[in-house]
Amino acid sequence: MSASQTHGHAAAHDHHDDHGPAKGILRWLTTTNHKDIGTMYLVFSLVMFFIGGAMALVIRAELFMPGMQLVDPGFFNTMTTVHALIMVFGAVMPATVGLANWMIPLQIGAPDMALPRMNNLSFWLLVAAFSLLILSLFMPGGGPAAGWTLYPPLVLQTGDAFPLAIFAIHLAGASSIMGAINIIVTIMNLRAPGMSLMKMPLFTWTWLITAYLLIAVMPVFAGAVTMLLTDHFFHTTFFAAAGGGDPVLYQHIFWFFGHPEVYIMILPAFGLVSEIIPTFSRKKLFGYDAMVYATASIAFLSFIVWAHHMFTVGMPLAGEMFFMLSTMLIAVPTGVKVFNWTATMWRGSLTFEPPMLFALAFLFLFTIGGFSGLMMAIAPVDFQYHDTYFIVAHFHYVLVPGAVFAIMAGVYYWMPKWTGHMYDVKLANIHFWLSAISVNVLFFPQHFLGLAGMPRRIPDYSTQFADWNMVSSVGAFGFGLSQLLFVYIIIKCARGGARASDNVWEGAYNHGLEWTVPSPAPYHTFEDAPVVK
Repeated sequence: MSASQTHGHAAAHDHHDDHGPAKGILRWLTTTNHKDIGTMYLVFSLVMFFIGGAMALVIRAELFMPGMQLVDPGFFNTMTTVHALIMVFGAVMPATVGLANWMIPLQIGAPDMALPRMNNLSFWLLVAAFSLLILSLFMPGGGPAAGWTLYPPLVLQTGDAFPLAIFAIHLAGASSIMGAINIIVTIMNLRAPGMSLMKMPLFTWTWLITAYLLIAVMPVFAGAVTMLLTDHFFHTTFFAAAGGGDPVLYQHIFWFFGHPEVYIMILPAFGLVSEIIPTFSRKKLFGYDAMVYATASIAFLSFIVWAHHMFTVGMPLAGEMFFMLSTMLIAVPTGVKVFNWTATMWRGSLTFEPPMLFALAFLFLFTIGGFSGLMMAIAPVDFQYHDTYFIVAHFHYVLVPGAVFAIMAGVYYWMPKWTGHMYDVKLANIHFWLSAISVNVLFFPQHFLGLAGMPRRIPDYSTQFADWNMVSSVGAFGFGLSQLLFVYIIIKCARGGARASDNVWEGAYNHGLEWTVPSPAPYHTFEDAPVVK
């Protein structure tokens, strides 16, 4: 896609000095500027990444050796639960929303998001939600300790923290729905003249589809946790067998939300990688149309595969067959994407800057996670894998070297555009290698543990699992500590460094509109719409 500015850079510059950012703390509390809100989302997600990561390190420290070392089993379960809720809803999702806020208006030539005040509200709701969730840990009886799926009847035994945790989930869900509505309205109404849907950058496309997923499934989760609430306080029996309810009903409702939720986290990552691989291959993305259709197919199929999380609940055979085959079907559009990224690099003029390194690690390691997912799609075999560490290994391969690496790639890709400074590439390369090696030391052994039969969410285990658990815990601390380098690189870049040019990756293939505005991107961009040819 080629873009020409109507007035050269003049259109991008802020030519009204009187409406720059407010000064001080008020700027951040009251801002409606998409760049400020994007920055706040990204900083918030980084903070949550470290809080959730600290909880993961509590889990791995306890599992370093057999026997109970550091925490009691109840607190261990709280850590597994709150770690997951924070990482999914507080770290990965807000990071992709932050990137969307920053980049979608720049990519489609819009002056801002369509609903700026709602944008501000959706961010601050998120802060309120996670403050409540973390506060729930200090309530009598401790925080929720039922796994992130919050299955009844176990979750109904939570102490005073129960309504607090559910209210936090409601607030986070409301925030997500607002963000999604904002993204859809922005993309549909504020595209630059000449930018048809099939000319949009893939990151924008993946977010458009993700936003529809969010609006479809967030209310489902809200309904499920509200039923838990009434079971707990008003003696309804939605999920209590004694009163004619069914705990498995909760699983159906939860996973009808939970499976699209997985794609809500990974589709924006697909979009990021689809921006980065062509740039550093110096080639156009192979099969743009196929990528768009594959993304839409994945989103559609994500609604009809939910019960593959439930093969062991005693479903009828026909149900197991349906969910087994539909799950395998999802591998087809995902395979199309992997093929297209690989074909983009084929005979390209590749260079390996930090964003490309993270994108390549994503491609390779996400594919491993995809293959283990195919293994678990086979219902009779899943009886063996279910609720073991093999599952933990699978979804962490999809989410950490998958979603998290793609987010890091995106940050390294666009950070010079945001700050106007080039970051320390040598340090970024070190960060990549430390992360890539430690993440495999952390999660790969968990496949062996799961195949050997180690159940997940247990604080203690027999000695036969000791060796690989120790390896995994060493990898966890390596991965966690190497992220401190990431923070240092970001702060160092924000405070100064070599000037970044407008088209940051000189000589690379990047024809998006975001590369036509100055670096750092001015507070107000595209006051006169660019024309896309």
